[in-house]
Amino acid sequence: MFEKAIFSFLHFFIIPSSLTMTRARFLVWAFLVLFMISNSSDAIDDIIGVNWGTQAAQVLDPKIVIQMLKDNGIKKIKLFDSDHWTVKHFAGTGIQVMLGIPNNQLSKFQDYDKAKDWVKNNVSKHLYDGGVDIKYVAVGNEPFLKSYNGSYEKTIFPALKNIQKALDEAGHGTKIKATIPQNGDVYTSGSDAPSHGHFRDDIKDSMYKIVKFLKEKNAPFVVNIYPFLSLYENPDFPVDFAFFDGGAKPVRDGSIEYTNMYDANLDTLVWSLKKAGAPNVSIIVGEIGWPTDGNINANAKFARKFYDGFFKKIASNQKGTPLHAAPIEVYLFSLLDENIKSTAPGYFERHWGIFQYDGQPKFSVDFTGKGADKMPLGAKNVPYLQNQWCVFDASKNISSYKISPNMEYACAFGDCTSLIYGGTCNNLDKKGNISYAFNMYFQMQSQDVEACVFEGFAKIVNKNASTSQCLFPIGLESFGTRLILMRAINIISGLLISFTLF
Repeated sequence: MFEKAIFSFLHFFIIPSSLTMTRARFLVWAFLVLFMISNSSDAIDDIIGVNWGTQAAQVLDPKIVIQMLKDNGIKKIKLFDSDHWTVKHFAGTGIQVMLGIPNNQLSKFQDYDKAKDWVKNNVSKHLYDGGVDIKYVAVGNEPFLKSYNGSYEKTIFPALKNIQKALDEAGHGTKIKATIPQNGDVYTSGSDAPSHGHFRDDIKDSMYKIVKFLKEKNAPFVVNIYPFLSLYENPDFPVDFAFFDGGAKPVRDGSIEYTNMYDANLDTLVWSLKKAGAPNVSIIVGEIGWPTDGNINANAKFARKFYDGFFKKIASNQKGTPLHAAPIEVYLFSLLDENIKSTAPGYFERHWGIFQYDGQPKFSVDFTGKGADKMPLGAKNVPYLQNQWCVFDASKNISSYKISPNMEYACAFGDCTSLIYGGTCNNLDKKGNISYAFNMYFQMQSQDVEACVFEGFAKIVNKNASTSQCLFPIGLESFGTRLILMRAINIISGLLISFTLF
């Protein structure tokens, strides 16, 4: 039917009457192929998004981040909060937004009135003609992590229901859905076979309620999948199974062979949803990526290999998994490095970004999956601090007993995760290690001169201390700092006006 319609169109507008039917049909099929290729590329763009976390000492201005997304063809963003200042910048950009509600706010949404207020202030205010394209609200983030010891089990479901109810009553419910990003360990197979998958016994009742609600509201199940963590947490995990190039020993489940962890994990979720009575709930991968520092397996080479394989898989006829053939919306984790994230899970936690802290790319990649790798376009007009570094003063005694506590202090309140074994700066000598620690603290303190003292063992220099393998970064003029200053000026101006009037 579609072919006939295209043929009629071409015959009427394009194909000369002198052409034979065979040649005309060839033109029709050529047009169809080009049409499908074009649509395939667009579809790839439409299912890839990225997470933007802001747990950093200095944060890029949203305008700079939005330009980065546009330059690299990324049309979806997932946030971890709903900061009005940040969200408003996405108005009229064509970038779809998933808002976030942190776990520490869940308890207050047991009160429906507070859920209504939240939707009014954080959703409705942005929904005007030419406003922000909000598609989802992520209620909490991985609330059933075992490390939380059930802290959010009683608050997460009521919060989800109240936020969705508030969205519905505000008239947004058909377009905007509330959901919960879940960690991949909320379900388990008890073996390598996805068909044995089921939701964890200790949270099964809660998960069944949540899944039933998502089904009723036509909302997606959002899951975070990290092949890197499987490799990190299990020394016996087969390395090749974390990637997509077919080098792993297949895992058989009946007639299906799994050659990568991603497919096996997602199909375990498919089985878990089926057993929970919700086989048709749509699935979104809320986080997936590979870190580039802070661990022997966290490096740019492996990250590029992971993303190359992942994007090629997505681009290959828009394939999902053996049990979920439809394309799956995915959000890469993450856009930028975050140098004040907790390192409790591992030192790599601060290095998930495809881009460095300042929006500069780390490795070449092709988001379309066509294999034409190139460096992504980095952030433009980044407001760096001065070209100066805090380093160890070589005139001082490096053997002094005071060096160690000063370096420990710098690392505790700065970021030394690149110095650990396998890190990008692991090859520095003792003086280099000290200088790196001092400089990170100095830059994260916005180059405050008092942050480069360390009992007289440090000095500020204008020569770049970086090496060929180790970057000594320069801090950023954070938009958050500028915002605070602007607000302070406004407050002071208001007080001065009040005093004048008085």
